[in-house]
Amino acid sequence: MKGPRIIFFILPKTHLLDLAGPDQVFLEATDHETGITMEYCSWKSPVITSSGLEFSNTKDFRDVIAGRGDYIIIPGADMKMLTGKTIPGEKEVGRWLKEAHAAGAFICSICTGAFFLARTGLLDGIRCTTHWKYTHSLKELFPAAKVQQDILFTEDNRVLTSAGVTAGIDLALHIVEKTRDANTAFKVARELVIYRRRNGNESQQSVFMKYRNHIHSGVHKVQDHIQENLAGNINLLDLSDIACMSLRSLSRIFKKETGITVHEYITIIRRDLLESIKANPEISRRQMAELCGLKSERQVARLLKQA
Repeated sequence: MKGPRIIFFILPKTHLLDLAGPDQVFLEATDHETGITMEYCSWKSPVITSSGLEFSNTKDFRDVIAGRGDYIIIPGADMKMLTGKTIPGEKEVGRWLKEAHAAGAFICSICTGAFFLARTGLLDGIRCTTHWKYTHSLKELFPAAKVQQDILFTEDNRVLTSAGVTAGIDLALHIVEKTRDANTAFKVARELVIYRRRNGNESQQSVFMKYRNHIHSGVHKVQDHIQENLAGNINLLDLSDIACMSLRSLSRIFKKETGITVHEYITIIRRDLLESIKANPEISRRQMAELCGLKSERQVARLLKQA
């Protein structure tokens, strides 16, 4: 599967966590057939981070051509530099980013990286955000930007911005979901021991994540099995074997960890799948029932009505 390139542009005095958090998300995603590849570039090599760590042998940004569907990510950096009079290579990098955006690439910032995008004009008229400590400064310095407060990340016209530090991980998981699907993003989050995935300013969480805010491995195995075998014959006896517990224990512990019963969870997953395929004219109600492990078209109609 061919996926997007994730291109990190590393500013001088970049904050390590703003780079490392999203970078690790994409690294884990490469194990899930996302087709994601990663590159690192800068204005000049070596690059010294805000903590004094040196990155050497980064590509010259002028040698990196981003196209449709690729992502260029600007991690946060030292605020004194970002709000100073000049940044080394600023005009050239700005032109490069604008050309990439015009060619169909997504331009992203983590934390204070939004200030660099704002300096280039890429945030003019765009909904955006940054670390909560600096949203007022971003709004004051760049009034053309539509700065949003108290949200984790934004996406507007292929420009994505996130709040500080760990919110960059949320944004990276959002990109993984856009690249592949919600279940893949969940698997990546779980590998990173992130059991509460946050969805920016969206009003609802994906059902794949909503009931996963726990660390019980047996219940996770049951949820994985349900999601991956929805069209099959799912019964509590098999699920209890998968969880390595008795029927009674499974029912009790599943409800304790997720807040709902096993049956309710199966119904929610089925309803979510039906909602995603109901508009496809090539799929009949009978096929919808088969895909969701239901016995009749009447059951399909009932679940859709509930939704």
